[in-house]
Amino acid sequence: MISDNHNNTGLQHSLKQRHMSMIAIGGVIGAGLFVGSGVIAKAAGPAAILSFLLTGGLVVLIMRMLGELASSLPVVGSFYEYARLAFDDKPKVSKFLGFMSGWMYWYFWVVVVALEAIAGAKLVNFWLPDVPSWAISLVLLVSMTVLNLFSVKAFGEFEFWFASIKVVAIVVFLFVGALFITGSLPNSIPSLGFLTSNGGFMPHGWGPVLSGAVAATAFYSGAEIVTIAAAETSDPAKAIARATNSVITRVLMFYVGSMFVVVCIVPWDSPAIATPFVSALTVMNIPYAAHIMNAIILTAVLSALNSSLYASSRMIFALTRRGDAPTGLVKLSKNGVPIRAILFSTLFAYFAIAVSYVSADLVFPFIVNSYGILILFVYLLIAISQLRLRRRLERECPERIKVRMWLFPYLTYFTIIAMLVILGAMSVSSDTEQRVSFWFGLLSVVIMSVMYYIKKLVNDDRNGGASADTKVELKHV
Repeated sequence: MISDNHNNTGLQHSLKQRHMSMIAIGGVIGAGLFVGSGVIAKAAGPAAILSFLLTGGLVVLIMRMLGELASSLPVVGSFYEYARLAFDDKPKVSKFLGFMSGWMYWYFWVVVVALEAIAGAKLVNFWLPDVPSWAISLVLLVSMTVLNLFSVKAFGEFEFWFASIKVVAIVVFLFVGALFITGSLPNSIPSLGFLTSNGGFMPHGWGPVLSGAVAATAFYSGAEIVTIAAAETSDPAKAIARATNSVITRVLMFYVGSMFVVVCIVPWDSPAIATPFVSALTVMNIPYAAHIMNAIILTAVLSALNSSLYASSRMIFALTRRGDAPTGLVKLSKNGVPIRAILFSTLFAYFAIAVSYVSADLVFPFIVNSYGILILFVYLLIAISQLRLRRRLERECPERIKVRMWLFPYLTYFTIIAMLVILGAMSVSSDTEQRVSFWFGLLSVVIMSVMYYIKKLVNDDRNGGASADTKVELKHV
C-alpha cells in the first residue's frame, strides 16, 4: 500500500524550479549528442536528422505520459511506484513489475556512472596525456560522490550551472552554424552544403535511418530524472508540469537543430564526421575548436555523472522503502541525503575503473553491452502504467490530472507499439552491436527476474506465507 507522500520521506525539499528545468534539459544532453551523433550520421547520411527526430518524438511522448502521472501522483520513486500502482488489483504482478522497473532503472544509471567516469578520463587525457586514465576516473568519481553526499541543493546547483553551460554552448553552435549556412560569416556563402550532395539526403535508404533511431534512444535518456527529483521540491506537481513542458521543444531543437547544422557543414562520408562538432567548428574557422569542444563535452560528461549518481541513489532509496532492496540503504544524513544509497550506487563504477586499469579497451564494450536496452524496458513500463492509471484517475479523482497526455489513449498505444517494434528490430538487427546489446539486456532482465523470485521466497519463508497489498485509492496517494 502507498501511504507515504513526498512530505514524510525524510528527504529535503531544496530543489527549486530553476534546478528542475535544467535537470530536465541537462539530463538528455550528454556526450551522446556531441560524439555518438557522428556514428549515426556516418551510417544514415544527412538523414540522421530523421533518426533523431523519430527518437526524439518518441521520448517526447514518454515525457508527456510521465509528466501526467508525476504531476497527478507525486511520489518518491516515480515510475517505480506507478508500475506498482497500475497493477495493484493484481498484487503479484504489481510487486514484480515494481521490482523490475526500479532495479532496471537503477542498474542502467550505475552503468552510466561508470561509463561517464571513464569517458571523462579520456577527455582530460586530451590535456594531460601522461596521467593514467584510471586515476583521473577515480578523481572524477570521488569528486561527484562527495558533491552528492553533501546535500541535494549542492547537486541541484552543480547541475544547474553545468547544464546551463551545455545549453549555452549548443545555442551558440546553432547560431554560428546558421550564420555560416546563410553566408553571414567571413569566407562563407549561402548554401546547404552537404545536405543533399554525396549520394543525396538519404544515401542508404530507410534502413540506416531506422537503425540510427534505435541507437539514438539511449542519447535521450535522462529527462525522466526530473520526476524523481520532484520528491525533493516544495511543490512537485507544479515543478514537474513546468519542467516536462520545457524539455519537449528544447530537446528536439537542440538535437535535430545541431544535427542539421553538422550534416550541412561536414560531409557525412568523410572521416571528419567521427568528431562532428569539432569538425563543424573547424570548417567554420573557429579557433581552438578541438579545445573548446573537449571542454564542453567534459562538462556534459560531468553533468551526466552527477545526474546518474543522483538518479541511481534515489531509485535505490525508493526500493528500500518497499522492501525491494536492503533496508540498511535507507539511512539519511542530517542533510536529508541517502548516503548509503549513494555509496552503494558507486560500487559498479569502482569495479569498472579497476577493469579499465587492467584493459581500457575491454571495459567499454563490457559496460555498454551489460545495460543495453534496459531504459527501453523502463519506458515501456511507463507507457503501460500510464495507460492503466489514467483511466483510474479519471474515475477516482479527475481533478488531480493537471498535465494530460495528448490524444489519449491512441498516442499511448502508438508509443507502446513503437517501442515493441524497436525492441524487435534490435533483436534481429544486422548491426552486431545493437543485436548484442539487446541480448545482453534481455539477459539482465532474466537475472533480475530470478533475483525477484529469490527475494520473494525468502520473504515468504520469514513471514509464513506471501502477503498481498490491498488496492489503493489514488486520491489517498
